[in-house]
Amino acid sequence: MRSGRSPGKMAEPEQRKKIPLVPENLLKKRKAYQALKATQAKRALLEKKEQKKGKEVKFKRLEWFLHDSWRQLRDRVRLRRLRVKPHGLEVPDKHSLAFVVRIQRIDGVSSTVRRTIARLRLKKIFSGVFFKVTPQTIKMLRIVEPYVTWGFPNLKSVRELILKRGQAKVKNKIIPLTDNTVIEEHLGKFDVICLEDLIHEIAFPGKNFQVISEFLSPFHLSVARHATKNRVGFLKEVGSPGYRGESINQLIRQLN
Repeated sequence: MRSGRSPGKMAEPEQRKKIPLVPENLLKKRKAYQALKATQAKRALLEKKEQKKGKEVKFKRLEWFLHDSWRQLRDRVRLRRLRVKPHGLEVPDKHSLAFVVRIQRIDGVSSTVRRTIARLRLKKIFSGVFFKVTPQTIKMLRIVEPYVTWGFPNLKSVRELILKRGQAKVKNKIIPLTDNTVIEEHLGKFDVICLEDLIHEIAFPGKNFQVISEFLSPFHLSVARHATKNRVGFLKEVGSPGYRGESINQLIRQLN
Protein backbone atom coordinates (compact mmCIF):
# COMPACT_ATOMS: atom_id res chain seq x y z
CA MET A 1 0.00 0.00 0.00
CA ARG A 2 1.51 3.33 -1.08
CA SER A 3 1.58 6.33 1.12
CA GLY A 4 0.07 9.54 -0.19
CA ARG A 5 3.05 11.65 1.03
CA SER A 6 5.76 12.47 -1.47
CA PRO A 7 9.47 12.07 -0.44
CA GLY A 8 10.08 15.80 -1.08
CA LYS A 9 7.46 16.77 1.44
CA MET A 10 8.93 14.40 4.05
CA ALA A 11 12.46 15.80 3.67
CA GLU A 12 11.26 19.41 3.86
CA PRO A 13 10.57 19.57 7.64
CA GLU A 14 13.83 17.74 8.38
CA GLN A 15 15.91 20.33 6.51
CA ARG A 16 14.33 23.28 8.29
CA LYS A 17 16.38 24.54 11.22
CA LYS A 18 15.11 26.75 13.96
CA ILE A 19 16.89 30.08 14.16
CA PRO A 20 17.52 30.99 17.82
CA LEU A 21 15.58 34.11 18.65
CA VAL A 22 17.39 36.91 20.50
CA PRO A 23 15.27 38.99 22.87
CA GLU A 24 14.64 42.53 21.67
CA ASN A 25 15.96 44.14 24.86
CA LEU A 26 19.28 42.25 24.44
CA LEU A 27 19.60 43.47 20.85
CA LYS A 28 19.04 47.05 22.02
CA LYS A 29 21.70 46.62 24.73
CA ARG A 30 24.20 45.28 22.18
CA LYS A 31 23.54 48.15 19.80
CA ALA A 32 23.91 50.72 22.58
CA TYR A 33 27.14 49.06 23.82
CA GLN A 34 28.67 49.06 20.31
CA ALA A 35 27.76 52.73 19.86
CA LEU A 36 29.32 53.55 23.25
CA LYS A 37 32.57 51.72 22.42
CA ALA A 38 32.80 53.48 19.05
CA THR A 39 32.32 56.87 20.74
CA GLN A 40 34.96 56.06 23.36
CA ALA A 41 37.47 54.96 20.70
CA LYS A 42 36.89 58.16 18.72
CA ARG A 43 37.28 60.28 21.85
CA ALA A 44 40.50 58.50 22.84
CA LEU A 45 41.93 59.09 19.36
CA LEU A 46 41.10 62.80 19.50
CA GLU A 47 42.62 63.11 23.01
CA LYS A 48 45.80 61.42 21.81
CA LYS A 49 46.08 63.88 18.92
CA GLU A 50 45.55 66.82 21.28
CA GLN A 51 48.23 65.54 23.64
CA LYS A 52 50.72 65.30 20.79
CA LYS A 53 49.97 68.90 19.75
CA GLY A 54 50.34 70.47 23.16
CA LYS A 55 52.83 68.17 24.83
CA GLU A 56 54.27 69.61 28.01
CA VAL A 57 58.02 70.01 28.26
CA LYS A 58 59.38 68.08 31.22
CA PHE A 59 61.58 70.15 33.49
CA LYS A 60 65.01 68.66 34.07
CA ARG A 61 67.46 70.03 36.60
CA LEU A 62 71.01 70.96 35.66
CA GLU A 63 72.32 68.38 38.16
CA TRP A 64 70.70 65.59 36.12
CA PHE A 65 72.43 66.75 32.93
CA LEU A 66 75.75 66.67 34.77
CA HIS A 67 74.95 63.24 36.21
CA ASP A 68 74.08 61.85 32.75
CA SER A 69 77.22 63.26 31.14
CA TRP A 70 79.33 61.83 33.98
CA ARG A 71 77.74 58.40 33.46
CA GLN A 72 78.38 58.49 29.71
CA LEU A 73 81.99 59.56 30.25
CA ARG A 74 82.50 56.74 32.75
CA ASP A 75 81.03 54.23 30.26
CA ARG A 76 83.33 55.45 27.47
CA VAL A 77 86.44 55.15 29.68
CA ARG A 78 85.41 51.70 30.92
CA LEU A 79 84.70 50.37 27.42
CA ARG A 80 88.01 51.75 26.14
CA ARG A 81 89.83 49.91 28.95
CA LEU A 82 88.02 46.70 28.01
CA ARG A 83 89.37 46.98 24.47
CA VAL A 84 92.91 47.61 25.78
CA LYS A 85 92.78 44.77 28.36
CA PRO A 86 91.29 41.68 26.67
CA HIS A 87 92.22 39.42 29.62
CA GLY A 88 89.14 40.77 31.39
CA LEU A 89 86.99 38.81 28.91
CA GLU A 90 88.21 35.31 29.82
CA VAL A 91 85.55 32.56 29.81
CA PRO A 92 85.32 30.34 32.94
CA ASP A 93 86.13 26.68 32.25
CA LYS A 94 83.83 24.64 34.50
CA HIS A 95 80.60 26.67 34.13
CA SER A 96 78.34 26.77 31.08
CA LEU A 97 75.25 28.61 32.44
CA ALA A 98 74.97 32.17 33.78
CA PHE A 99 72.06 34.06 35.33
CA VAL A 100 71.99 37.85 34.92
CA VAL A 101 69.94 40.27 37.06
CA ARG A 102 69.65 43.98 36.39
CA ILE A 103 69.89 45.89 39.68
CA GLN A 104 70.58 49.48 38.58
CA ARG A 105 68.75 52.14 36.60
CA ILE A 106 70.10 53.05 33.17
CA ASP A 107 69.00 56.69 32.93
CA GLY A 108 71.58 58.72 31.03
CA VAL A 109 73.90 55.82 30.14
CA SER A 110 75.71 55.56 26.81
CA SER A 111 73.95 54.19 23.73
CA THR A 112 76.23 51.12 23.68
CA VAL A 113 75.16 50.13 27.19
CA ARG A 114 71.49 50.78 26.38
CA ARG A 115 71.62 48.60 23.24
CA THR A 116 73.37 45.80 25.13
CA ILE A 117 70.75 45.92 27.90
CA ALA A 118 68.06 45.57 25.21
CA ARG A 119 69.87 42.59 23.66
CA LEU A 120 70.03 40.94 27.07
CA ARG A 121 66.24 41.51 27.39
CA LEU A 122 66.70 43.27 30.75
CA LYS A 123 64.36 46.18 30.05
CA LYS A 124 63.03 46.32 33.63
CA ILE A 125 64.98 46.67 36.83
CA PHE A 126 65.18 43.45 38.91
CA SER A 127 64.51 41.26 35.88
CA GLY A 128 66.72 38.25 35.16
CA VAL A 129 67.60 35.93 32.27
CA PHE A 130 69.63 32.76 31.71
CA PHE A 131 72.59 32.84 29.32
CA LYS A 132 74.99 30.31 27.94
CA VAL A 133 78.58 31.19 28.86
CA THR A 134 80.43 32.04 25.65
CA PRO A 135 83.07 34.67 24.77
CA GLN A 136 80.34 36.80 23.15
CA THR A 137 78.02 36.75 26.20
CA ILE A 138 80.95 37.44 28.55
CA LYS A 139 81.81 40.50 26.45
CA MET A 140 78.20 41.72 26.64
CA LEU A 141 78.16 41.24 30.41
CA ARG A 142 81.40 43.21 30.81
CA ILE A 143 79.86 46.10 28.86
CA VAL A 144 76.88 46.35 31.25
CA GLU A 145 78.72 45.24 34.40
CA PRO A 146 78.03 48.36 36.55
CA TYR A 147 74.27 47.89 36.06
CA VAL A 148 73.83 44.12 36.41
CA THR A 149 75.02 41.32 38.63
CA TRP A 150 75.65 37.82 37.33
CA GLY A 151 76.93 34.44 38.33
CA PHE A 152 76.53 30.71 37.93
CA PRO A 153 73.25 29.22 39.23
CA ASN A 154 72.93 25.62 40.38
CA LEU A 155 70.18 23.15 39.46
CA LYS A 156 68.13 24.00 42.56
CA SER A 157 68.04 27.71 41.67
CA VAL A 158 67.06 26.98 38.06
CA ARG A 159 64.26 24.68 39.19
CA GLU A 160 62.89 27.17 41.76
CA LEU A 161 62.93 30.07 39.29
CA ILE A 162 61.15 28.20 36.49
CA LEU A 163 58.58 26.54 38.77
CA LYS A 164 57.70 29.77 40.58
CA ARG A 165 58.20 32.52 37.98
CA GLY A 166 58.43 30.68 34.65
CA GLN A 167 56.48 32.33 31.84
CA ALA A 168 56.50 31.70 28.09
CA LYS A 169 56.36 34.30 25.35
CA VAL A 170 54.02 33.03 22.61
CA LYS A 171 52.93 35.36 19.78
CA ASN A 172 53.83 38.45 21.85
CA LYS A 173 51.71 37.17 24.75
CA ILE A 174 53.01 36.16 28.18
CA ILE A 175 51.63 32.77 29.30
CA PRO A 176 52.41 31.18 32.70
CA LEU A 177 53.94 27.70 32.46
CA THR A 178 51.10 25.85 34.18
CA ASP A 179 50.35 23.38 31.37
CA ASN A 180 52.75 20.97 29.66
CA THR A 181 50.75 21.15 26.43
CA VAL A 182 52.08 24.68 25.77
CA ILE A 183 55.66 23.42 26.16
CA GLU A 184 55.04 20.36 23.98
CA GLU A 185 53.34 22.43 21.28
CA HIS A 186 56.22 24.90 20.87
CA LEU A 187 59.28 22.87 21.97
CA GLY A 188 58.20 19.32 21.13
CA LYS A 189 60.43 19.27 18.03
CA PHE A 190 63.42 19.65 20.38
CA ASP A 191 62.22 16.68 22.54
CA VAL A 192 61.09 19.06 25.30
CA ILE A 193 57.55 18.06 26.31
CA CYS A 194 57.24 19.01 30.00
CA LEU A 195 58.59 21.32 32.70
CA GLU A 196 61.22 18.80 33.83
CA ASP A 197 62.63 18.62 30.29
CA LEU A 198 62.65 22.44 30.13
CA ILE A 199 64.51 22.70 33.47
CA HIS A 200 67.07 20.13 32.31
CA GLU A 201 67.69 21.92 29.01
CA ILE A 202 68.26 25.24 30.81
CA ALA A 203 70.40 23.84 33.64
CA PHE A 204 72.62 21.87 31.24
CA PRO A 205 72.85 24.00 28.07
CA GLY A 206 72.89 22.10 24.79
CA LYS A 207 72.58 22.94 21.11
CA ASN A 208 68.95 24.08 21.48
CA PHE A 209 69.58 26.35 24.48
CA GLN A 210 69.18 29.62 22.55
CA VAL A 211 65.71 28.74 21.23
CA ILE A 212 64.51 27.40 24.59
CA SER A 213 65.82 30.40 26.57
CA GLU A 214 64.10 32.81 24.14
CA PHE A 215 60.87 30.85 24.62
CA LEU A 216 61.06 31.83 28.30
CA SER A 217 60.09 35.38 29.18
CA PRO A 218 62.56 37.32 31.43
CA PHE A 219 62.01 36.51 35.11
CA HIS A 220 60.51 39.43 37.05
CA LEU A 221 61.93 39.04 40.55
CA SER A 222 60.20 40.29 43.68
CA VAL A 223 61.39 43.38 45.51
CA ALA A 224 61.04 43.91 49.26
CA ARG A 225 58.32 46.31 50.42
CA HIS A 226 60.79 48.62 52.14
CA ALA A 227 62.76 49.08 48.88
CA THR A 228 60.70 52.10 47.81
CA LYS A 229 61.18 53.83 51.18
CA ASN A 230 64.82 52.87 51.75
CA ARG A 231 66.35 52.27 48.31
CA VAL A 232 69.95 52.68 49.49
CA GLY A 233 69.47 50.15 52.29
CA PHE A 234 67.83 47.66 49.94
CA LEU A 235 70.65 47.95 47.40
CA LYS A 236 73.12 47.24 50.21
CA GLU A 237 71.19 44.04 50.95
CA VAL A 238 71.22 43.07 47.27
CA GLY A 239 74.94 43.72 46.99
CA SER A 240 77.20 45.43 44.50
CA PRO A 241 76.87 44.92 40.73
CA GLY A 242 79.22 42.78 38.70
CA TYR A 243 80.43 39.20 38.82
CA ARG A 244 79.65 37.18 41.96
CA GLY A 245 80.18 33.56 40.88
CA GLU A 246 78.15 30.95 42.72
CA SER A 247 76.94 33.54 45.24
CA ILE A 248 74.23 34.39 42.69
CA ASN A 249 72.25 31.50 44.20
CA GLN A 250 71.80 33.47 47.46
CA LEU A 251 70.49 36.47 45.52
CA ILE A 252 68.06 34.25 43.60
CA ARG A 253 66.63 32.89 46.87
CA GLN A 254 66.41 36.42 48.24
CA LEU A 255 64.50 37.84 45.26
CA ASN A 256 62.53 34.77 44.17
